Amino acid sequence: MTANEPLRVGVNLLWLVPGVVGGSEEYTTRLLRGLAHDLPPDLHLTLFALGPFAEAHPDLVAAYPTVTTRIDGHRKPERVAAEATWLAREAGRRNIELLHHAGGVIPPGPAIARTPAAVTIHDIQPLLMPENFSAVKRRWLTAMIPRAARKAAMVFTPSDPTSQSVVEHLGVPPSRVTTVPHGIEPPIPVSADDVAAVRERYHLDGQIILYPAITYPHKDHVTLVRAFARLAPSRPDLTLVLAGAAGPSEADVVAAIRSSGVGDQVRRTGRIPWDDLTALYGAATVVAVPSRFEGFGAPALEAMAAGVPVVVADATALPWVVGSAGLKVRPGDIGQLAGALARVLDEPAVHATLAAAGRVRAAHFSWDVAAQDLAAGYRAAAAMGETRPR
Repeated sequence: MTANEPLRVGVNLLWLVPGVVGGSEEYTTRLLRGLAHDLPPDLHLTLFALGPFAEAHPDLVAAYPTVTTRIDGHRKPERVAAEATWLAREAGRRNIELLHHAGGVIPPGPAIARTPAAVTIHDIQPLLMPENFSAVKRRWLTAMIPRAARKAAMVFTPSDPTSQSVVEHLGVPPSRVTTVPHGIEPPIPVSADDVAAVRERYHLDGQIILYPAITYPHKDHVTLVRAFARLAPSRPDLTLVLAGAAGPSEADVVAAIRSSGVGDQVRRTGRIPWDDLTALYGAATVVAVPSRFEGFGAPALEAMAAGVPVVVADATALPWVVGSAGLKVRPGDIGQLAGALARVLDEPAVHATLAAAGRVRAAHFSWDVAAQDLAAGYRAAAAMGETRPR
């Protein structure tokens, strides 16, 4: 890059299999949309992505030069090989000066190592809760995440607590870590007709506790189901809605629902369209996020922006996201979770206070601000250069 030319940044999205990687897909794609909205003239971004990405996110393909590979990303060895060879070759052809690996690791190999790198580490759960991962994935991530942190010119994370964990557990100097938080679009009021339609679609009456999350172990659906079982018998019009795809803990969640005695008051929607989820936020009485580990915690932010009270586990990034605008409970504490939910369900003053505070808190997060943080991080990474050879 010369004084008159923009910094040529490549964004490695080969890890992003649409509909599979969960919240990191939403974070990355919305962040890129925010940056495209007002791309600084000193930056030029090129996306390197899977073919299905172009089909799932045509607006981003229209916003940025995008180079796609034919692979679909479902076979990890094939994807890693493509990062080490195809990506390195295509980045070289386009004179990319900084490669942003947005999926948490920097690919191995001498060819890809020629281009200075930045990396987004969404969280370090594989290092702190390795039992939540398969043996193969655990070995890969426990080797590759620390390596990425060492090699990157700049590490991006989605929250201050995650940034602190990268500094403390991976030994990265604070000067090489930048928080680029999630944002939230200005809320659009959900019409009464849309709320009524989603209630009818998913057979919902009365009060609703909503938890939108894939059934990963750390999401701790089981604690929520058990807390709900304490509330539901005396509240026959109360429904627990678990919105999200099936994950590794699916069998445990199903077993917990079956043994709860109140399974008829639980709705499983599976993965649903964003419009349906927005309407569910409009219908919900309270959103519960009992997750034991979050790099950020987007459902809590989405709920607050919609004016829905939140009850979250007092763990990792969740307290940072909600501040004083939500109720916090000990992770895994069934009684505390049931009690906090009961307060929101039964005390109108608590409900109203949390709803108002949540809207104020959510207003502190925007994709435009996050995009500015990302742009600043790119500039800092380019100025710093990689500090260690691969």
